[in-house]
Amino acid sequence: MASSIAPLIQELKGKLVVSVQAYPGEPMRTPETMAAIARACELGGAAAIRCQGLSDISAIKGRVEVPVIGLWKEGHDGVFITPTLRHALACVYAGADIVALDATDRPRPDGRTFEQTVSELRERTDTLIMADCASIEDIRRGFAAGCDVCSTTLSHGNKAWGTALDDGPDLPLLRQAAEEFPGMPVCCEGHVHTPADATAAIQAGAWMVVSGTAITHPTTITSWFVEATKQ
Repeated sequence: MASSIAPLIQELKGKLVVSVQAYPGEPMRTPETMAAIARACELGGAAAIRCQGLSDISAIKGRVEVPVIGLWKEGHDGVFITPTLRHALACVYAGADIVALDATDRPRPDGRTFEQTVSELRERTDTLIMADCASIEDIRRGFAAGCDVCSTTLSHGNKAWGTALDDGPDLPLLRQAAEEFPGMPVCCEGHVHTPADATAAIQAGAWMVVSGTAITHPTTITSWFVEATKQ
């Protein structure tokens, strides 16, 4: 477990991080658009930006002054969030201040374990590391490996866009992690769709909160309103 909390992570305590992502085939899927949205979120008070893909990391890093949490998604099954050391190093070189890694114990394309990936990334760079977790076991693994922050990113599974508004953040996992790791940076990410969700996450012990879809994905937001008018 990390012996101390990095100053950058200290600065994010109690703050909102905004995830700025679009996917292939979507109208906003250009680095320039993602950078503009990231800047707009920064103006609104976002304390950091989470983004995926080397082009987006680079473009956003050049547009905002807040820290950038970078990841590289490849594939759709198994470990696809920054799945190998190569992916992680590329995120660092693209400008990420923090690199997010899948922290599950599932096999990785390069044969390394999560712990080996974290260790080798530490040896080669001074980047901070976020562990994207699906369970309390993953959070334990992340802190044991020396990650700077552990996040509930994967605790809801890999659901498609358009999840119901009332399917909120994983507060039980947050409470368990906060109790087991008092004072350690446990981030809430996933299904933070309203300001009330963000407040509930902080009250449950979240160090910081990540929201994406409800702020930066207009296709999904529109679909929520469309469904509401059909009721």
